Amino acid sequence: MKAGLPLLALAVLAACAPAAKAPVSAPTPAARPAPEAPKPLPPPPAPPSSDWMDANDTAGAWIYQNFGPGAGRRSLFSDPDDTFYFSLSCAKGLDGMKVLLSRTGRPAKRYLAMTIRTETTQRTLTAEQLGTQMVAASVPASDPLLDAMALSKGRFAVEVEGEKTLILPSHAEVSRLVEDCRA
Repeated sequence: MKAGLPLLALAVLAACAPAAKAPVSAPTPAARPAPEAPKPLPPPPAPPSSDWMDANDTAGAWIYQNFGPGAGRRSLFSDPDDTFYFSLSCAKGLDGMKVLLSRTGRPAKRYLAMTIRTETTQRTLTAEQLGTQMVAASVPASDPLLDAMALSKGRFAVEVEGEKTLILPSHAEVSRLVEDCRA
């Protein structure tokens, strides 16, 4: 019976101890609205046409125009009938010198993708509709894209949504405009 006393004492102590409480679950927080999905990115530029480097140049020629001190400069590409296609213009922006890339066409919307393809660089810019027959994008005068255009194996391509691709020669007028705008 003496051996039973310690067991009896343990049983009495266990009966006096408070019962283990079930864990209390935390209150359920109010449902939070799902975060907004990020806005979709614009589609990537179309893969480079495998034949743009072999396509015929757009008919026409470059001319350089200097409108005098403070009036600006531009290199203009037009066809033999003086139909303007593309230009590079130097302009002073709020944050330094800029080069405006302008392309004629009939834009279907206010903002369009303008892709410039060179031998070493491909970049898609956001071009904005200017009037009813022009779109333009700008880059800082120091942008390496301009160097690629001036030195691109003799040619570069200008693609604007809904317009025929221009294959333009990299003549001295392109380099001159870039250099003058950086000076």
